[in-house]
Amino acid sequence: MKLLSLLHRWTGGFVGVVLAVIGLSGTALLWEDNWILLDGANDAPASSPAELAKAIEVAIQTAPGLSRITFAGEEIGLHQAIYSDGSGAYIAQDGTVIERWSGIWERPELWLFELHHYLLLGEVGKTITGVLGLLLLAFTITGAILWWRTRKTFRFRLWPARYTASAIVRHHRDMGVVASPLLLIAAATGTMMVFPAISSELLSPIATADVTPELPTDLAPISESTDWAVVLANAQSVYPSAAARRLMMPAASGEPIAIRFRQDFEWTPNGRSYAWVAPDTGTVVAKDDPALRDTAYAIVEKFYPIHAAKVGGFLWRIAMTFAGLALVLLGLFASWSFWIGKFTSRPPNVLRPAKAAN
Repeated sequence: MKLLSLLHRWTGGFVGVVLAVIGLSGTALLWEDNWILLDGANDAPASSPAELAKAIEVAIQTAPGLSRITFAGEEIGLHQAIYSDGSGAYIAQDGTVIERWSGIWERPELWLFELHHYLLLGEVGKTITGVLGLLLLAFTITGAILWWRTRKTFRFRLWPARYTASAIVRHHRDMGVVASPLLLIAAATGTMMVFPAISSELLSPIATADVTPELPTDLAPISESTDWAVVLANAQSVYPSAAARRLMMPAASGEPIAIRFRQDFEWTPNGRSYAWVAPDTGTVVAKDDPALRDTAYAIVEKFYPIHAAKVGGFLWRIAMTFAGLALVLLGLFASWSFWIGKFTSRPPNVLRPAKAAN
């Protein structure tokens, strides 16, 4: 037990602040649809191919190098266009460009996403967040084991009773055990999104052979003659009852346009139902229908919506908000008590000069 306590305390002291940053940024992102207060953000989403085609045309005219456009949905009633140089725009459903930005720092929801997922460090940061997710799993499990010895002194507080080392440790211990079920869910889903090999291994007994559609690479490029209404209408015919959520431009010459749909059974807000369309003819050249995938794929699809509280309504969002704020307090007080407490807990005579001998 002493070794377990030592590992828990020392590791938490070093990574506590970073976990707090992840918890705080994630909590803010849970509510982004409430604090994006742009004109048209609360408009009901349009879904006809003609209306969405108009949004694509406006996005193309707004700036060169359109990379993707996410269509207005239930969370925000604006289309979001992202360009290859990192710039972007919000477009109202009447075609008005509401907001433009040249980089992520001009929009809080963008840099908060980068902070939470990548720690602003790109792919290296993504790996770090995955490792931190594994550590959070370990902290939650070992913390519950260590709490069991002192369970008779349990008293839940949102804030430490006093700013003393013992009071902070008691608060950390009791807050942690209350939040532990939610922290386990957040850590597990987040980690498996970063490290899909983990979920692949865990779900391998119920997985079948993964069939990835082959995409053509010799198609005509997008041009001024590309009929976006036809492209969208033909793609929609593959999933008649689904909502078109995102259109992605070809990454290389000769590749098709990718359109992402959300079917009724999917939890992910932007769905995982794909249709690929030839830019010149509007012909559907491939599709990837989650309804035809195995159970393992269906489980993996649930990770993000559970993690980001995109399902479960208001109550689940409140629950994940509590988990995020609990992680902030647990991380900050863990680092504070480990580093600051070391210096404030020294005996007074250590810092006093020795008295001169008589």
